[in-house]
Formats: sequence, C-alpha cells, structure tokens
Amino acid sequence: MPPCDFVPEKYESYPYERMQKIREQNIASSLRTYYKKPLLLHQGHMQWLFDHEGRRYLDLFAGIVTVSVGHCHPKVTMATQKQLARLWHTTNIYMYPAIHEYAEKLTSLFPDPLKVVYLTNSGSEANDLAMFMARVHTRNFDIICLRGGYHGGSPYTLGLTSLTPYKHGVANGFGCTTTMLPDVFRGPWGGSHCRDSPVQTVRKCNCTEGACHAKDQYIEQFKDTLNTSVPKTVAGFIAEPIQGVNGAVQYPRNFLKEAYQLIRERGGLCISDEVQTGFGRTGSHFWGFQTHGVVPDIVTLAKGIGNGFPMAAVVTTKEIASSLAQNLHFNTFGGNPLACVVGAAVLDAIEEDGLQKNSEDVGTYLLLELAKLRDKFEIVGDVRGKGLMIGVEMVTDKDSRHPLPAEEINQIWEDCKDMGVLIGRGGLYSQTFRIKPPMCITKRDVDFAVEVFHTALQRHVERAAAK
Repeated sequence: MPPCDFVPEKYESYPYERMQKIREQNIASSLRTYYKKPLLLHQGHMQWLFDHEGRRYLDLFAGIVTVSVGHCHPKVTMATQKQLARLWHTTNIYMYPAIHEYAEKLTSLFPDPLKVVYLTNSGSEANDLAMFMARVHTRNFDIICLRGGYHGGSPYTLGLTSLTPYKHGVANGFGCTTTMLPDVFRGPWGGSHCRDSPVQTVRKCNCTEGACHAKDQYIEQFKDTLNTSVPKTVAGFIAEPIQGVNGAVQYPRNFLKEAYQLIRERGGLCISDEVQTGFGRTGSHFWGFQTHGVVPDIVTLAKGIGNGFPMAAVVTTKEIASSLAQNLHFNTFGGNPLACVVGAAVLDAIEEDGLQKNSEDVGTYLLLELAKLRDKFEIVGDVRGKGLMIGVEMVTDKDSRHPLPAEEINQIWEDCKDMGVLIGRGGLYSQTFRIKPPMCITKRDVDFAVEVFHTALQRHVERAAAK
C-alpha cells in the first residue's frame, strides 16, 4: 500500500457491536450497508479512509462519486470552518455575499447561454426541478429517458430512473418514457471504435472512418420511440453523458448530438444530468456534455459539487429560468451561505490542485492498466470510461457476455476490500465494478489498486479451478 503520512485520531465512539445494534433497531432497513461485515468508518484524508480500528483503505468509490477533491480537503475544510463562525443560514430571500459570489463563479464555467443557476440540496431535487422547468417552459408533458439511467429516488424522478431495484411498484413519475440504451458492449449494436474512451470494446467493427453503424441503429430506435410512444411535442429528454449507476456505460460518438436535434424538433428541452460526470471528472472537459459536442438547455449538478456537503444546482438559460418566475417556487435551504462557501472552495481546489488534468492523466493510465487485466482474464468482459469515471463489467465469458453470478462478484469485491481497496458496484445485474475515486488519486495509488484487483481475479480463477 502506498505510504500516507496522515495519522487518524483515536476512535472513541461506541463499540462496533453497539453500532450494529443501533443500525438494526433505529436506522431504516432500506439504507443498506456494503460487505458481509460492514465497515465502521471513522476518518478520511484525501483518497484514504480509516476504519474504527485504524485500518487504512484506498477509496475508489468516493462516497458514491461524491468526494471530488478529497476527503476533508484542507482548503474546503478551512473555508467551511470560517463560514461556520460567521453565518450558517438565512435563506435566499435576503442578499448575502456567498450566493452571489458562487453563482458568478459557477456559471462562468458554462458556455452561453447557460448562465442562470437555481441552487438546491440534492441530485434528486435538482432533477425534479429540471423536469418541472422543462414542462412549465414548453407547456408539454412527456419526458424521454434512457433505459439504465439513474436520475434520483424521489417519487418524481423515479419515473426517469430506469433500474428495477429502485422501483417499488407504486405510481410515480407520470409522463416519463424510456427508450433503448445505446450500450455498445451489451446492446445489439457496437464495435471497436464507437466510444470516446482510451479503451474500446472487444467487439469487431467494419465501419469506415467517420461512420458508425451502431450509432445509426440506436438513433433509429430513438426515432421509433418518438414516433410511437409520445405525442408529437415533448417537454424534454434527459441523459447522463456517461451513465453512472449503470456502470459507466458510454454511448456511440454523436449519439447525443443527433438525439438532441430530434428532441428540439419536437419542441423539447435537452437536460444533461452531470451529477456524476461534472467538475472535471471526465478529464478532457469540465462538463460531461462537452465531450459530446453539445450544449444542453438545462444542466443538473450534485455530488461532487460540494465534496460531500449536501448541495446541488440546476443551470439553465435566463429565458427558461424565467418561466418559473410567473409563480412562486422557493427552496428554503438551497444556496445557503455555508453551502455556497463550500461549493466555491471546491471549485478553487479543482483549479489549484490541477484535478481535471489529474483525472485525465491518472484516469487514462488506470483504464489502460485495467484493459491489460481484461485481456488476461476471461471474466473481465469490458473496461470503459473516461477520466476517473470507470466501469469494469464482469462476465462468465466474453463470447456470451452473460453477467458473472452475484456470489462470484461478491467474493472478488470482498477480497479487494480485505486487501485495502474499496470499489463500488452497478449495472443492470450488479455485474459492473464502479471505479470513481476522489480526483486527487495518484499513479502510485493506481498501481496498488490494479495489483489488488489482479490478485482478487487470480483468486477467483483458483477457486473456480478447485471446484
């Protein structure tokens, strides 16, 4: 494990067993924990987490892609502490410096005409508002989303979230229509040149330069949805630039550009959900939509915006934002002084620490190292992503692409944790390892993580051979 000169404080809270009992009795069971023996985490420092016994872990999941600049980043911590002593909350019915300074700083990072921000508290809340805004502005109702997309767990956004584990069998999200996911690995079409990633699929491709058969076929499916499942006019279309919860699924190049054009021809607005892809994580660009060569009408932000502090935002045009001004729409905590100071400090840390460039350099290095494991192990079906937004999809074999059984994936996952590396899970069948660390991770950390993952895969092979 790479060295770390940070020494965590001594753990002095309840014993592990008492924590478990409280969890069982007083915390909703829907709030599940990871691992057979859940971790009791005590402290964090940049890319590292420490449990109650002082054991150190390399965090490759960043609190579900939320810790953008590093756990307890000193600049963000200092700014937060300073504001805590000055003013926590007063609501945006008053003027205070933090909200104006942050609004100017955040919107300066967006292309015209995306220059107006509405601050909220969570990604679900931001996507709720984006849906509402699209409907109020267009006076249309239907919104199209991609299968496999995750846009929140609120009753409104559950209509956009197209993953079975999040569905509870009750009415939600009326007017939301899913369309085929243009997944070039698991979908019906895909080849070896489709996606914007240093690593392509192992599927063969006969496309000529500048052409993409897979993109054309998925666009035809998109048109089919428009022609059969929704009215002639729609409110909008929402998509993540790279799907997050579904395991870093990427679309063929130019798919979003053509889909946006089709939506706008129907009078709809295009919404980019940047909750996981924003703030430099993709490396080459600050916002995920920029990697597709498009400018959305509405952008939603959360997670990395506050490095773990509960805040989110909707960025749009002045014209669209004005649609809500005809009636009252208010958020008590959105844009409170403390949140805005945290958000501004995160933007400063990204710039001063060079974290967008680090995401590109270290992320590309990590992708290429993981691709070597894909070539070595039959169960590693696909390695994909951009910057530090990475998915490793596990299969029984590369020809069938059948998902690796859950019990086998679980053991690999547990082995990585036992060796000091924390990774996430995702995908339609929970078959994809999600690797999205704090953006301060180093190449030395990558070498350690890849070595651990390699060892876990080798153990799997040995277990399978022993059966």
